[in-house]
Amino acid sequence: MRALIAFAAVAILAGVIPAAGDAPDFNTYFVDETLRVDYYHVGHATEELVTLDKVYRQGIWAGSRKHLIDPFNTGNYYVKVYDAASGLLIYSKGFDSYFGEYKTTGPAGEGVRRTYHETALFPCPRQKVRFTLEVRGRDRTLRPLFAAEIDPAAVTVDRTPLAAAAIVVEAHTGGDPHGSVDIAVLGDGYTAAEADKFRADLRRFVDVFFTLEPYKSRRDWFNFRGVLRPSADSGCDEPSRGVWRRNALGASFDSLGLDRYMLTEENRAVRDAAAHVPYDAILIMVNQTRYGGGGIYNFFCTFTSDNQWHAYLLLHEFGHSFAGLADEYYTSAVAYNDFYPAGVEPTEPNITALLDPQHLKWADCVTPGTAVPTPWEKAEYDALAAAGQKARGELDARIAQAMRDGATADAVERLKAEAERQSKEHTDKMDAFLTASAFAGQVGAFEGAGYSSRGLYRPMLDCLMFSKGNKPYCKVCERAVLRVMEHYRE
Repeated sequence: MRALIAFAAVAILAGVIPAAGDAPDFNTYFVDETLRVDYYHVGHATEELVTLDKVYRQGIWAGSRKHLIDPFNTGNYYVKVYDAASGLLIYSKGFDSYFGEYKTTGPAGEGVRRTYHETALFPCPRQKVRFTLEVRGRDRTLRPLFAAEIDPAAVTVDRTPLAAAAIVVEAHTGGDPHGSVDIAVLGDGYTAAEADKFRADLRRFVDVFFTLEPYKSRRDWFNFRGVLRPSADSGCDEPSRGVWRRNALGASFDSLGLDRYMLTEENRAVRDAAAHVPYDAILIMVNQTRYGGGGIYNFFCTFTSDNQWHAYLLLHEFGHSFAGLADEYYTSAVAYNDFYPAGVEPTEPNITALLDPQHLKWADCVTPGTAVPTPWEKAEYDALAAAGQKARGELDARIAQAMRDGATADAVERLKAEAERQSKEHTDKMDAFLTASAFAGQVGAFEGAGYSSRGLYRPMLDCLMFSKGNKPYCKVCERAVLRVMEHYRE
């Protein structure tokens, strides 16, 4: 591992960073194709190794040809691509990964190694490039992780035509792919007989997406395309409930050991499906009635199609995967340990450790006269939240036990209906509490965020990134999303 990092460090230090405002010229360094680099990410909490898998040339480049260097400094990893001849940085992008989440879990901390398949996309270079990956340490500074030279003309670069067995749906056209945000919505757990349901669900979720600002007033900034590779079975895996399905993209509940967390480890299948359309972002729509989803920055997001919270799931998880927004909640169980190290400022735009209150990252949005940090009715909220979490956990455990024990379908359905009713009642109660607060609508710094009750702060009392329901992004989150949207414009 040390030898690998030393090699990468030499490579990266040799690179040349463009001067501010001096962006690389697309036509000088790239052709209008996408280079897809697949690799394996291996290790545990204190060990990290990357090995290349395969390189592909696939389709047009969906991203901006003007904004090639990532300005956001968000994400625990960075792809950086250097022109091999000059050493000039010609492309970069921050992201998070499934492995990055795994290494914060208990098993990773105990030294259990896992392997995850990942993908980096960038415009296809005209000449050889040095492909590099960087990772943030606990102090949030970027450090070298991996480097390799890639020749886009090499005979080992895969140019195989895409498999024809996919249904592609043009759901919403806003503009040219190079100047729009191109979203691929991949269906999982839809059988061939459910293709019409996939089309209807896709139209429904596009409509849901455009109910929220900053998307609502900028419909022509987005393209939505659906891709369906039919699954053998309907639905997805629910391991803790004893349910297993043959779904094409491998979406599964119980990701990282958390029952409601739904991700997929079948990255190759996901990327092979998405390659049928130009895309900047991947949404995986899972044919399921149960509450579940997940979002990983510049990686993908998942959401279930038919739960009562379907709109919240889509918009909340997209906030993670598209704009790198942090979870602002802190009372729900998570799979992570020490996700945000104490005493270090997070890179996400919507939470802060408030190490320097005089230079709050959203200081220009603070409501005049609002104290920083901002007092609020936290003890009362925490008590209400704890009671709701306890009841939900107990009922979820009863459902899982009943399903594993082979209870009748009617008995299981009654338990599920009770869980949905309980979820709605608890959410309504929490919404009423937050709406009645003397601090509702103010921008300040409210303690409790990023899975931590103490030491991390969010901008507003409530937000789509804080609690369930049909509600807007807070002012800081909405601004952060808009800035990312603008990065894809030409």
